[in-house]
Amino acid sequence: MAFAENPLPVLIVLHQEHSSPGRVGRLLAERGHRLDIRRPCLGEALPPTLAGHAGAVVFGGPQSANDCHDYVRAEIDWIGVPLREGKPYLGICLGAQMLARHLGARVAPHPEGLVEIGYYPIRATDAGTQMLRTPAGGAPADPAHWPDHVYHWHREGFDLAAGAELLAEGPTFPNQAFRYGPHAYGIQFHPEVTHHMMCRWTVQGGERLDLPGARPRRAHFTDRLQHDARIRLWLEAFVEHWLAGDAGRSAGAGH
Repeated sequence: MAFAENPLPVLIVLHQEHSSPGRVGRLLAERGHRLDIRRPCLGEALPPTLAGHAGAVVFGGPQSANDCHDYVRAEIDWIGVPLREGKPYLGICLGAQMLARHLGARVAPHPEGLVEIGYYPIRATDAGTQMLRTPAGGAPADPAHWPDHVYHWHREGFDLAAGAELLAEGPTFPNQAFRYGPHAYGIQFHPEVTHHMMCRWTVQGGERLDLPGARPRRAHFTDRLQHDARIRLWLEAFVEHWLAGDAGRSAGAGH
């Protein structure tokens, strides 16, 4: 597959000092994009415009979109930049919840205190199955391009904002993926997680595996063997679809 020459960098927003963009970062780098990594939690500023970026990916973290920290509130407000400029935005877990909050939707724990930590089923909606198209813009992709199980690590979920389109749903947290406008996406799950990241998360966050609904540590790795190949294929197709909104422009192109 041919990629654009001199593609613009992609803004990567992380929420811990040692967090990684994982497989998403690798896919972007393979397509020639430099990763402009910012950590607002460490005082690093977000750019006032994305004119020099192909898009922005906001990842997960231990924070809540309901936190009163100044940097959390500022980051939620900042999401207006890609929305106003029509730049591709992808929110993963916390990043999706921040997008939902920016759009006026509620973010809250499950009413019964359940969590999703491990692999859980999802189902693509009709809008979701229509989302991924062939590179030539032809027929919709086979619904099988969506994985039927994805990796989660969260205690809160988001309501669907007014004007947002639901792309995938689940039995415990109903809203799993959505699109707002042509370029902004939020997904509750973690397709970026590598085996190394899973090892680190399940050790450093091991106490969360005792929360109601969480999967035991061993199941994270046995389920990965069964489900990760489809998640990887879906993510590759999704990144191509997401980048198509802007990343094909070279660094010297106008906006």
